[in-house]
Amino acid sequence: MITMGRHILHLRFDLPAEPDAELAERLRHLLEGITPRVQMIEPDMAVLDLTGALPYWQRDARALIEVVQLRVLAVFGLPSFAGCAGNRMLAAMACALTPPGRRTIIDDRPEAIAAFLRPRPVRELPGVGAKTAATLAEYGLHTVGDVADVPQGTLQRLLGARTGRALHEHAHGRDTTIVDPTPAPASLSAEHRFTRDELDPAAHRRVLLALADDLGARLRTSNQIATGVTVTVRYADLSATRRSRTLPEATQHTVLLARAAYAVYDSFGLQRARVRSIALRADALQPADRATRQLTLDAGDDKPLAIEAVADRARARYGHQVIYPAALAINSHPPSARQQDTGGRPEVTRGRRAT
Repeated sequence: MITMGRHILHLRFDLPAEPDAELAERLRHLLEGITPRVQMIEPDMAVLDLTGALPYWQRDARALIEVVQLRVLAVFGLPSFAGCAGNRMLAAMACALTPPGRRTIIDDRPEAIAAFLRPRPVRELPGVGAKTAATLAEYGLHTVGDVADVPQGTLQRLLGARTGRALHEHAHGRDTTIVDPTPAPASLSAEHRFTRDELDPAAHRRVLLALADDLGARLRTSNQIATGVTVTVRYADLSATRRSRTLPEATQHTVLLARAAYAVYDSFGLQRARVRSIALRADALQPADRATRQLTLDAGDDKPLAIEAVADRARARYGHQVIYPAALAINSHPPSARQQDTGGRPEVTRGRRAT
């Protein structure tokens, strides 16, 4: 039976360590054979609005999702994780809890939504970071159900008008975000997969620096600047946390990309988290001739950029591994990052998405 109402599918693909740079566009093309409303969020993630496709295919949501997953597996050999619900927030949360090759579907009945949402930790709601979760915990609000039982006005007094209102809506399973099939601006990404689950925050930060160093060098080589960064942390239980930040000014410099990546990572508030991989993406790329630079009275701000220019010239002549930030050198506490062929730097895998 084909049920009415919105059906939003959130898909995550289990990509190989070094995916084809054109894989995201090829995945988009395959998915558009199911529905034209496809939004690629990451090279390994897509959102589809199946609402109009269900009557066309004469299938219910579960059956059509099985077709999608089988096609992706048959054409690309990629297992996928699928979550389907009446809006993007619920679909993404369902996908994060789904094993590879399986699917989780949340019925649009209010009691089904409440049964799924209420037991979940409040930190799983979008927009709830470590600081917000800590504030809510001070008042005994640990689960989504706890928050849903609090009046909106109380949440606004605790967190501010905008944040409190958004949290109240999300705690009741409401999200009005649409699936936007408009291609995203060009981006560059790099990812590091640990050889074992890594708990050490220092190792996480070294990897972020290595990723920023890699992306910065690629941006400067291609004469591009990034207007934002996105950090994605995947955990041992296959769940993930993703958060983006717009840069104060578009840049291609490693030190500025790293600072932004550290700030996003710190906002996660991770405590002994078993991290399996970390990815960093440079968002909304633009030609470098559009760059602006804020004036500063601190001459020390120019030193890292001058050193970076010297390093770029050395790398162009002798190779990328000839020079890199000192923090990435091998030390007495070897990180879990793979170093045997990288001169002590954590090994990264690269991706690219372009319009």
